[in-house]
Amino acid sequence: MEYCLREIKGKQAHDPIFIEKMMKWPSSRCLYVPGPVIVGAGPSGLATAACLKEKGVPSVILERSSRIASLWQLKTYDRLRLHLPKQFCELPLMAFPSDFPIYPTKQQFVDYLEAYAQKFDIKPRFDETVSQAEYDGALGFWRVRSVGVKGKVMEYVCRWLVVATGENAEAMTPEMEGMEEFGGEVRHTSWYKSGEEFRGKTVLVVGCGNSGMEVCLDLCNHNAKPSLVVRDTVHVLPQEMLGIPTFGLSMWLLKWLPLRLVDRLLLIVSRLILGDTARFGLPRPELGPLELKNLSGKTPVLDVGTLAKIKSGDIKVRPSIKSLKRHAVVFVDGKTENFDAIILATGYKSNVPSWLKEKKMFSEKDGYPRKSFPNGWKGERGLYAVGFTKRGLLGTSMDATKIACNIQRCWNDEAKHRLPFAPLFPQ
Repeated sequence: MEYCLREIKGKQAHDPIFIEKMMKWPSSRCLYVPGPVIVGAGPSGLATAACLKEKGVPSVILERSSRIASLWQLKTYDRLRLHLPKQFCELPLMAFPSDFPIYPTKQQFVDYLEAYAQKFDIKPRFDETVSQAEYDGALGFWRVRSVGVKGKVMEYVCRWLVVATGENAEAMTPEMEGMEEFGGEVRHTSWYKSGEEFRGKTVLVVGCGNSGMEVCLDLCNHNAKPSLVVRDTVHVLPQEMLGIPTFGLSMWLLKWLPLRLVDRLLLIVSRLILGDTARFGLPRPELGPLELKNLSGKTPVLDVGTLAKIKSGDIKVRPSIKSLKRHAVVFVDGKTENFDAIILATGYKSNVPSWLKEKKMFSEKDGYPRKSFPNGWKGERGLYAVGFTKRGLLGTSMDATKIACNIQRCWNDEAKHRLPFAPLFPQ
């Protein structure tokens, strides 16, 4: 390792002798990457790698799991579908198959991502968890350290670093008083697959976002007895309005009308279709759904049938939890109820602060870029972020395209000094 770093020190990426030496390093623990290192092989990492390849820039993806899109493949429930129409969830340069439904299933989306990786010949380095990445000012390069199977440590040296671990890297599990006393199962939605294993049981679902609502519906469909904890206000919108997907209708209206007027129209139509949700324990925020999304990133719930189950009483709405007891939950209103299990639909968080030693671009508090959309994709010294827009796959595609264009300009400026690229990692 020390030999590797001595060879780099004081050199520049466009020095042909420097590059030639690095391509011949005998150490298997330290490798020079001529193009960007991308951390994460989810949709964000795949999109960025594809856009770079289309522009002639090679990259290396490091992925902690054993497969692409591990969150989608390993940590999502069976009934999951894309919440938005497929045209708003496509990655750059490749559309969904025409025979896919408007809202593709989880497996269809995974198949699409597998086909995407195959089309652009994207081959991540799997089972490599990035433990640290920092910019070495003396070298003028990023040093990215990963830990693989059996504890094997690798260090990659690169000119550009793309953070593609996204908003959903780690599950958020809130602390609850008395959790150790509860005795029943407490599980995050990342480990929930189907309501079949909860058939006949009373289950408390904590969190009223899209995941919490869908898990409640799934539990109902498997003859469980779910209750839903609603800790805050929430916008519930019909998935379609007047036969048109709500999200698509919103995007179209925003071309012609101001955001607040579009919000008013959405709420009027929602009330006509769904009724007053506050009557059923789901009060709406003061800000409209689109304005709230822009300011806080909080996504409105697109109803797929859960509200009807709440109205019928099949799903009961409960306030915040005060504490847990033996197979029981005490709510803030003083009531106590027995439950067999608790499902935490409490979302995810970024894990960037745990491994990226950089404080200017990313917030240490929440792991998001400090600059809000659309300016959060680019940092300094060749650092980039993709998939942190709080705008889903549409935001990911926008980021990936910008990053590839920006890196390509630097790549082309240095091309006249660069030796022909040879693959570093034979498959």
